[in-house]
Amino acid sequence: MRLRQVMSDVFLVEGIASNWTLLREGRDLTLVDAGYPKDVDGVVASVEQLGHRIEDIRGVLITHGHIDHVDAIPALQRLHPLPTYAGERELPMLRGERHEQATTWDVVSRCWRPRVAKWAVTIARAGAPAEVRLPDAQPTLTDGALDLPGSPVAVPCAGHTSGHTAYALPAAGIVVTGDALITGHPIVARSGPQLLPAFFSHDQDEANASLDALAAVDADTVLPGHGPVWHGSLLDAVDAARASGQR
Repeated sequence: MRLRQVMSDVFLVEGIASNWTLLREGRDLTLVDAGYPKDVDGVVASVEQLGHRIEDIRGVLITHGHIDHVDAIPALQRLHPLPTYAGERELPMLRGERHEQATTWDVVSRCWRPRVAKWAVTIARAGAPAEVRLPDAQPTLTDGALDLPGSPVAVPCAGHTSGHTAYALPAAGIVVTGDALITGHPIVARSGPQLLPAFFSHDQDEANASLDALAAVDADTVLPGHGPVWHGSLLDAVDAARASGQR
């Protein structure tokens, strides 16, 4: 686990093979995503590194229901009840009614590539594959700031999954993009703003179209679900992602 302070009260944390974000407001926290099953100790450690406890988390925002972003949540909820929120179109997947995740075969069939093989070993050690359900997740509002520390604003950007949601922090000029736009991934040689390879996404054409929603956000800092913090024009980031040619 590696924690980076992006602004005074905004932190990006690198877990085993994905990122999560912590937003602080006084003694209260918002957690955005939570990593693989075996990231739970890392999530707890990142909270404690800020001088907080799990009990200080007022809510968990979910960008999307893939195992590398939500599977530590049940273990966290066993430590302390934590309300969870996601885009309304994502709730069926969190309830186990719909599946929009790369399959084991999708990964195994690509393991002839050294980068994929190495990454596959890493995520297996992190607890994948696993199926986690969050039936009590509530829908996020999309008509203004959420009543959570950091005052995040939901930005629907479907494609990677049907209900994928990014979260903008208008006062900070930051957008937490989840997997709608990333800046790096172990199976990809390039770095910088990009889309994930298409086999990870439910609808890559829709994911590409949803970059328009991110381009409309007034921000100059990207906190992605994979890869490092990115600073610069969000329009440039979106253009770079479109040019990445991930199909």
